[in-house]
Amino acid sequence: MAIKPYKPTTPARRKMTTQDFDQVTTKKPVKSLLIAKKQKSGRNNTGRITVRHRGGGAKKFLRKVDFYLAGGEYTVKEIEYAPDRTARLARIQGEDGNLRYIPAPNNLKKGMKIRASEHGQSAPVEIGNRLALRDIPTGSTIHNIEITKGKGGQMVRSAGTRAQLAAKDGDYASVRLPSGEVRKVRLDCYATIGSVGNEQHQNIKIGSAGRKRRMGIRPTVRGVVMNAADHPHGGGDGGRHGSGKAPRSPWGQLTLGYKTRRRKSTDKMIVKSRHNAKRRK
Repeated sequence: MAIKPYKPTTPARRKMTTQDFDQVTTKKPVKSLLIAKKQKSGRNNTGRITVRHRGGGAKKFLRKVDFYLAGGEYTVKEIEYAPDRTARLARIQGEDGNLRYIPAPNNLKKGMKIRASEHGQSAPVEIGNRLALRDIPTGSTIHNIEITKGKGGQMVRSAGTRAQLAAKDGDYASVRLPSGEVRKVRLDCYATIGSVGNEQHQNIKIGSAGRKRRMGIRPTVRGVVMNAADHPHGGGDGGRHGSGKAPRSPWGQLTLGYKTRRRKSTDKMIVKSRHNAKRRK
């Protein structure tokens, strides 16, 4: 996928870029696999705003994606754009005739065949095929990785991401994730061969405020330009705001260097932290 610049007809368009949709083969999705996305504007079930700067935007229809993919052979019918994901989706048809959506791996084309391994049978190690980690050679590039067997892929699903099967030891495999973290995953869990497509997604330049609003994201205002009653950074005569204090949210919580990880029970599965991996680079 390439990045396409716009013609500089306005100041906003001068630096604006968009995705190349040459890989997308159809604009009409499968109606039975669509779900209308309800606009919540960042509010929870009690009506309180739990995520700020959300609201408005174009109406979206979510696609039902099969992250598990039962065993069998499938034919790639179309490659589609998904408004709710960064990755492209592949519309595949199984031997039963039913249509499914899966995250489209890089270099997967319309008309190709993919296989998902069944119990006692292993599919070939090719792009798009889904196998148990025990059947995948060490060093292979994988994505859409299960954490719990039978639950479907939960890791490495966004555009351009890839993981590497680093080693196998006993009942576990060591997987190097895109963040640099090395994590143990059971060999019975499944993963898909290859990397996720649409790898240039992160290089797109939004370019204008209106384009951001159509994505459902409202403006963000810095705390230092607010009044003292509205933010811990607010107030003052233009000088330093909260000198010597770490940046905080409007409710006084630390925003930089504040650990948010809660699931300490899974720490035993982490072989190498992503923070340690980044420090060594």
